[in-house]
Amino acid sequence: MSAMADERIEREAKRQRLSGAAVAEEEYHELPESSLRARAEQEHLMNEFERQRRARTLAVPTDDGRVKARLREIGEPICLFGEGPAERRDRLRYLLSLREDIDQVMEEMAAEEEEQARSGWAPQTEEFYTEGTQALLEARQWIANYSLPRARDRIARQKVAHEVPLRQLKTARHDLFSHLEGYVNYSSQVGDDRPVAQCALSPDGTLLATAAWSGLCKLWQVPTCTPKQTYRGHNDRAVSVAFHPASTRTMEATAVNLASGSADGTINLWSLCQDTPLRTLRGHAHRVCRVGFHPSGRFLGSASFDATWRLWDVEVGTELLLQEGHSHEVYAIAFQDDGALVATGGLDAVGRVWDLRTGRSVMVLDGHVKEVLGVAWSPNGHQLVTGSGDNTLRVFDVRKLQSVYTVAAHTSLVSDVKFYHNPADAVAYRDGQASRSGLFLASSSYDGTVKLWSADDWRLKKTLTGHEGKVMSVDISEDARFIASSGYDRTFKLWAHETTAF
Repeated sequence: MSAMADERIEREAKRQRLSGAAVAEEEYHELPESSLRARAEQEHLMNEFERQRRARTLAVPTDDGRVKARLREIGEPICLFGEGPAERRDRLRYLLSLREDIDQVMEEMAAEEEEQARSGWAPQTEEFYTEGTQALLEARQWIANYSLPRARDRIARQKVAHEVPLRQLKTARHDLFSHLEGYVNYSSQVGDDRPVAQCALSPDGTLLATAAWSGLCKLWQVPTCTPKQTYRGHNDRAVSVAFHPASTRTMEATAVNLASGSADGTINLWSLCQDTPLRTLRGHAHRVCRVGFHPSGRFLGSASFDATWRLWDVEVGTELLLQEGHSHEVYAIAFQDDGALVATGGLDAVGRVWDLRTGRSVMVLDGHVKEVLGVAWSPNGHQLVTGSGDNTLRVFDVRKLQSVYTVAAHTSLVSDVKFYHNPADAVAYRDGQASRSGLFLASSSYDGTVKLWSADDWRLKKTLTGHEGKVMSVDISEDARFIASSGYDRTFKLWAHETTAF
C-alpha cells in the first residue's frame, strides 16, 4: 500500500510541475503587434505632453534680434520663409523644449540676461536717422523747388473751382457717372502664357504695357490690342510696369519710356523701340513688387519684399534713398501729383506717407486688418485711397491725419486701385468749367471684378465682369475713354462705353 501511495503522490507532483510550466510559458508570450503599437503611441503622447509642459515654463527672449541670435547658437535657421517674429519665437521655444539639456540651456540664458541687465543693454525702440549722401540732399532740394509751385497752382485751381456754379458741378458729375454706367467689355486679349500681373496705359492712351509671370513685358496698340514690342530682360516673374509721365508725348522713343520690376529683384528701364533694357537698377534684396515714376519723371520709386522702398535717379541710374519703416514687406507705392509726398503700403497692414523733401514719415495709414496691396492719390492732393487684403478700401485725409471713410468694396482682396486723373482738366479750371479729374476711381479684386466708385460719396457706380478669375491690376486712361485690367486668366481687357467706335 505504501508503495502505491508513493507512486500516486509522485504522479500528482509531476502533473503539478507540468501544469506550472505551462502556466509560466503562457505568462511570457509576446504581445500582439496592435498592443505594441498602442503602447508606443501612448508613450509618444506622454512624451509630447511632457514636452508641452516644459515648453510652457520656458522663458524665451521677446526681442527678435536676440531670438535670431539664440537660433543661430543652437544651429538652426534664423528665419524661415513667411515667418514673422511671433512664429520665430514659438519655433525657438519648441526647439528648446526638445533638448535633453534644457536645464543647462535655461541657466545659460538666465545668466546672459543678468549680464545684459547689469551692462544696461536694451533693444532700440526709438526712431533713428542715417546720414544721406550729397546726391540725396540735392535731390530733396530739387523736389522742393519742383513741388512748391505745383502745389501753389493746384490750390489756385481749387479756389477757382469753388466759384463754378453748383448746378454746373452737378451736371458734370451726373453726365460722367451716367457715362460710366454704359461701360462694357470693349476687347479682350491673351497677353501671355502665364498670369498678367500688371498693366498700364500710356499718357496719351494709345499704348498698353503688360508685365507677366513669364518674365516678359509687352507693348500693345490701343484699341486694336495688337502686339508692338516684347521686352526681354528679367530672369524671373515680371510683376510691375509703369510709363514715364512724358512718354508718348514729349519724350523721345529712344529714351526711357517704361520701367518694370521683377521677382528677381531688379528694375529695368526701357525705350519704345528696343527689346533690351537701356539700364538695369540693382539693389533690392528680394522681389520688387511695384514701381512708379515721380511726376517729374526724373525719379523712380520701388517697393520690395526686402521691407524697404527706394528712390532712384532715372537719368544717372543710381540709388538715392533706401528707406525702412515697415515691419514687413512693402508692396505698393504711389507719388502725389505735386511731387512732394509718396505713399507706401506694406504687408504689415500699414501704409505710410513720406515727405520727399525732408525724408520724414508724416502720416501712418492704419485701420486695415490685413496687408495693404494698393494705394492711389487723388488729384486734389490731400486724399488718398488704399486697397487691402481685408476686402476694403480706406479713404485717408492728409489734412486730418486720419481715415475718413471705409468702403466694403469686394468679396475678396483688393489687388489694385487707381484714381481717374487728367492733367488736361487744368484748362477747364481756367475757363471756369467743371473738371472731371478725380471724380471717380477704379478698384480690382481677386473676386474677378473691376468696380468704379464715385470719389465724393464713395458709392458704387459700375461693376465690370468678364475675367475668369483673379483680377490683378487696373488702370484708367487720362481721357477716361478706356479702362484696362489684367488677370490671372492670362488676359488683359479694355473696358469702354458701349458707343465707343473702334
